[in-house]
Amino acid sequence: MTQQLEIEFKNMLTKEEFDQLCESFKLTEENFHEQTNHYFDSPDFALKNVRSGLRIREVQNRFECTLKEPAAGIGLIETTDLLTKDVVQSILTGSSTLHANEVNKRLQALKIDPQDLQILGTLYTKRAEIEYEGGLLVFDHSHYADTDDYELEYEVADEATGKVIFEKFLAHYSIPMRPADKKIARFMSAVNKKRGE
Repeated sequence: MTQQLEIEFKNMLTKEEFDQLCESFKLTEENFHEQTNHYFDSPDFALKNVRSGLRIREVQNRFECTLKEPAAGIGLIETTDLLTKDVVQSILTGSSTLHANEVNKRLQALKIDPQDLQILGTLYTKRAEIEYEGGLLVFDHSHYADTDDYELEYEVADEATGKVIFEKFLAHYSIPMRPADKKIARFMSAVNKKRGE
């Protein structure tokens, strides 16, 4: 289990801006890896109601269960357990409840019963990452609920410095600042729209 503070800046991109950045940084298909996020909540959205999110992520035969909660101050606290492929399959098919010890402890602290959780759906992302000015630039092309979106993230250790670098980066490439909701929020919005809600 790991627990860490996540500080990141996000900006939505158009496909043209995304392609331009990939060209500028010489990113090709080989630089991208695929990851799959399965999102969970209770029927009454207990996690959403405490501004938290839960996902199981599959990347290159690695399976992680991560709970994201608001941190005191800035950023998010992430609690992560590694899972086996068999455990993930049993959770996704509904034949097993969540088996993630440290995440379950945090859920209980939030007064959320892991047995109440159900899968909301799945989001697929192609991701490339490069070191940039002391942080990590992340290029994401995501697909979910008949939707494609493009996003730039900048993960940093220091919020104030990261903000300056990220804003300079966007200005240099003439990219307008466009707030980006968390992926789970964009996913839920697209799912609800598809359902006509």
